Parts: sequence; structure tokens; C-alpha cells
Amino acid sequence: MELVAGCYEQVLFGFAVHPEPKASGDPEKWTPVADFTHHAHTASLSAVAVNSRFVVTGSKDETIHIYDMKKKIDHGALVHHNGTITCLKFYGNRHLISGAEDGLICVWDAKKWECLKSIKAHKGHVTSLSIHPSGKLALSVGTDKTLRTWNLVEGRSAFIKNIKQNAHIVEWSPRGERYVVVILNKIDVYQLDTASVSGTITNGKRISSVTFLSESVLAVAGDEEVVRVFDCDSLVCLSEFKAHENRVKDLFSFETPEHHVIVTASSDGFIKMWKLHEDKKVSPCLLCEVNTNARLTCLGVWLDRATDTRESPPPDAETPPVSKEEPSKSNKKESGDEVQEGERQSKPGTKKCGSTGDGDKPAKGNSLVSAKKRKTVEMLGKKGNSLVTAKKRKMVEMLEKKKRKKKKM
Repeated sequence: MELVAGCYEQVLFGFAVHPEPKASGDPEKWTPVADFTHHAHTASLSAVAVNSRFVVTGSKDETIHIYDMKKKIDHGALVHHNGTITCLKFYGNRHLISGAEDGLICVWDAKKWECLKSIKAHKGHVTSLSIHPSGKLALSVGTDKTLRTWNLVEGRSAFIKNIKQNAHIVEWSPRGERYVVVILNKIDVYQLDTASVSGTITNGKRISSVTFLSESVLAVAGDEEVVRVFDCDSLVCLSEFKAHENRVKDLFSFETPEHHVIVTASSDGFIKMWKLHEDKKVSPCLLCEVNTNARLTCLGVWLDRATDTRESPPPDAETPPVSKEEPSKSNKKESGDEVQEGERQSKPGTKKCGSTGDGDKPAKGNSLVSAKKRKTVEMLGKKGNSLVTAKKRKMVEMLEKKKRKKKKM
């Protein structure tokens, strides 16, 4: 088990956590041990995501860095976006979805690390995205005051809902029967079957992170020291506890066979792990804490197995959720939603889809590489590692078809 956290100081921290056997009568304690620090980005880190092998980080330097946790090496960088990377989500072990201030949502093959699809998702920034547990749908919110649903099977917009203000968080529940949309200090709870708001939860201050603890129980952190636990059905606050001495920046929850754990990261520099009780009205117990002495921004937990975490994909997760076909121009209507014309798939921008670095070799030291240099490296990369865009693939396929026809004639 590894705690990973990014900060304003451009560093990714890694701490190996070792659960200790519980002595009779003593509270359970885990021991965090500093494992690594990596200084690959040239600006503050803004997002982190984990699957069973990789940790990926997004930054204000417009790049996504990949870390192989099995080999403990830098696996390279993805340099397609123009703007701060605002959100990163893995679906299973095969796909990564990224969103950024350029308004794009990109779907990446997490084996070959090539861009499968680049979609112009929002007219403004993409502020948050979330993938349905089935892998067939995704939600995104942006600074164009819209909530958008994406059909990931066909890679196109399903419907668009106008909202009154810019939302900055969207999150599916574990079973995907509901989702929440966060605007400042308010949480709108939506039911999937009606696509309408079933209730609104109000927090004390602006919300920075939410995580579902069960299908109906939601943990909420914001610009304050406390974490609150809400029931999404009754909209009642079940409990709250002081987690840090400063604002809580990010939350992460996971389950092991023995424990249900929530992890908090704060601007005070501390990462803390808490053991949750079955009765969510009881405040959690502190398992361990570690001081990074940095202003933390994002958080993740890497487990050396794919089946023990709530973030794990369902059994059919390895089925590619995105096809490489062009999206259709029309949108399907759904009751309760104001539908607009769908955005067309964007053509590759000034930056090429792809990764820099060699996935089989560790990066040389932790020297800082500018975004401009990464672009140059990508363009001049080895032929064996060159990544082919979808457009080029189609041209190759067409040429092969013509050759086959000539042979038949």
C-alpha cells in the first residue's frame, strides 16, 4: 500500500504504509515510511489517479506524467493538452481519461499510452469528470455552466444540461444509481433514472473534495479543518470530525477485507488515514499520519492488487469503453434535461497525442524538462516508440484496402 500526494511545490510524494498487528487493548496503528519523491513537473500538481500498476499525475505545466509503481520508474509524459490538467480518472487497467483547461477530454490506452480519442467537451475549462461504474457513460462539468453526459461506447455526447453556475466537482456513486454535482458549498444529488435533482446538501464552506463511502453516504471536505459525512437520501449530516489544522484539499476512500479507510490531505502538509466504523454516525479512528512539509493539492492510494479497492473496475472493465469511430453529430434527448447540439470530435491540436520517454527505461535522474523540450522530444522520438494518430491509422487502412482490391483484380 502506497500513499501518493502532489503539492504546489511540484513534487510527488510516495509513502509505503505497513499495517501493524494490533496488540490486545491498544488502538490499531499503521506505520507510513517515506518511499520516494519525484520532481518531474515544472509547475504545481493538480490531479492524481491510480490503477493496479500506474500512478499518473497532472500539472499546471500542461503535461501528464506516468509512474510505473511495479518497477518504480518514470514511464514518460503525455503532452496532448494545452492548459492545466484538471482531472484524471482511470477506468480499470486499460483506459485513462483526462480533462484540462483547453476544454478537451482525452481517452488514453493505458497499455500503449496512445490517445484513442480527443473530444472538445466544453467551451470553457473542463473542471471535473467521473466515469460510470459500467464504463459506458461519463459525466463532465466545465466553466461553460453545463453538465454533460458522454457515451463512451460511441465516443460522443449523449446529452447536455445547463446549470445556473459553474460546477467544479461531479461524482458517480459506487453502483452508479446517482451522482452529485458540486457548486461552491452546495451539493446537488441527482437520480440516474430521472436525471433530476432529488435534494441539495449545504456544507459550511466551499467544497474541495467529495467521496462516496457507500451508495447513499458521502464524505465532504472543504475550505475548513473538518470532514463531514452526509446521507444522500435524508440530506442529513451524520457526523463530522476535525481532520486537520488547515483546509482539507482532497479525500480518497478504499476498502480492504478488514477495513474501510478514508484518507485526507491538507494544506497543513499532513496526510492522514482514518478507519471508518460501520455506523457512520461514529467518528473514525486515526490509523496513521505523515507530515510532508508541503502544501498538498491532490491525493491517491496505490494498492499492489486490483481487487481490494472500491475504485476497482467491474468484471467487464477490460472491454474497451471507447470505439475509434467518429462521433455522431446529433444528441439523444433525455427527460428533464435541456439538450443542445453536440460538440464534434476535435481534430488533433498543436500538440500531438503521445508520450515522451521510454516505458522500459527509467528516466535519467529527476531533472526538470520544460514543456517545450517535451514537445521536441516527442516529435523527434524513436520510430519504435512513435505514436500514430487516429487520422494516420485511417489513411493506412484505406491504402491497405486499395492494395487488396488491386490484387483481386
